[in-house]
Amino acid sequence: MAKFSAIKQHVYGKIASGEWPENHPVSSENALALQFKVSRMTARRALQELADEGIVIRTKGSGTFVAPIKSQTSFMAIRNIADEIRARQHDYHSKVHVLRREAASDLVAEMLNLQPGDTVFHSVISHFENGLPVQVEERYVNPALAPDYLKQDYLHTTPHEHLCEAQPLTEASHEIEAVTPSNQLCQWLQLSKPEPCLRIHRRTWSAQGVVTYAVLTHPGSRFSLGGHLQF
Repeated sequence: MAKFSAIKQHVYGKIASGEWPENHPVSSENALALQFKVSRMTARRALQELADEGIVIRTKGSGTFVAPIKSQTSFMAIRNIADEIRARQHDYHSKVHVLRREAASDLVAEMLNLQPGDTVFHSVISHFENGLPVQVEERYVNPALAPDYLKQDYLHTTPHEHLCEAQPLTEASHEIEAVTPSNQLCQWLQLSKPEPCLRIHRRTWSAQGVVTYAVLTHPGSRFSLGGHLQF
């Protein structure tokens, strides 16, 4: 088990057992780093992913606390797709199709709170589970908030992992629609013919502003959206 996953399982256990009820303070990054003999960055990633899942609430200057039940929904969770696939004991790999800087279109500028023509970072990556692509991730990034985005090796890490370290997320929005994929998407998803796909439009914020606008496309035959909520 990855070290940050061990920390998450520790927190899950404390909450599930009732030892940490709603609004109970969660161990600090420093305390978890010391307890699990990991770096503070690893502890921070674990807490940030728990916050993304709605399990805890992080407040600058106050600390981290167990979220109220009403906030613990998996529908809005933002998880690292590589971790999800590996958690199912399946093989994960990725393929990078686009990784470049370009001028923002009107839509991308609006999503990132920039001006049309401003420079943005653009990536398109296919994520594979057991040899089949299950998601095409098209992402636009504000260079001012993630200046090293284009320097990463996305065959060995994911945009999610890098951005969680560069700009811990504080807010996100989702829009979901059913679409018919373009010919290009059919190639990237290795579809012999177009089939219904689920598309998620996602914007994420840090304390400094909108960090990314992402469009995630999944083939309907290989993907389902769901979760588990315990009361």
